[in-house]
Amino acid sequence: MASFDQLVISFLVDEVAGGFFADVPPGHVATVYDRIRGVLKHTWGPGLHFKLPFIQKAKIFNAQTLEYTITEGFNPDSNREALADSAITAVTADNIQVKIQGSILVRINKDNVVSLWENIGENFVSKIVRPVSRSRIRGVISQITFNQINTHRHEVEARMKGMLDSEFTMKGLIVENVLLSDVTAVSPQS
Repeated sequence: MASFDQLVISFLVDEVAGGFFADVPPGHVATVYDRIRGVLKHTWGPGLHFKLPFIQKAKIFNAQTLEYTITEGFNPDSNREALADSAITAVTADNIQVKIQGSILVRINKDNVVSLWENIGENFVSKIVRPVSRSRIRGVISQITFNQINTHRHEVEARMKGMLDSEFTMKGLIVENVLLSDVTAVSPQS
């Protein structure tokens, strides 16, 4: 019985003493869920903010540029929210199967973080970034030849960025850049 009492006291001390403030570190933003009014429409920037214990909960999001790495050997099933993906296979306009590796630089739009949390939740990597990236990158690759990928890489990256940005902007994410590190032809399997 003493351990239950200690647990209750520990919970109350944490919730009451620590529950009055939300500490938002540099490069982050916080949204607030109020049990009475729902998700509040304003965000908190870096600093110490007052909140009502038991009534308000602050969710902190990293608003810095994040690198979403597409590389050989990553298993997305091992961690669905990891900022990584396995190499993407696609077929070019001249019917060559390629394997794509690279990085997507993405960040949360601070002005739309409330909408992101309310409509998508915390799992935006597995719900938005990974599936949309794979689809749009394959779409761009299907419209160009293998030779164009190698000779006009900057333009290909810009097209991919444009495609991703048009999709991500509606969701509260900003694509800063798409960088292809390796695009190789894959021999067809017999």
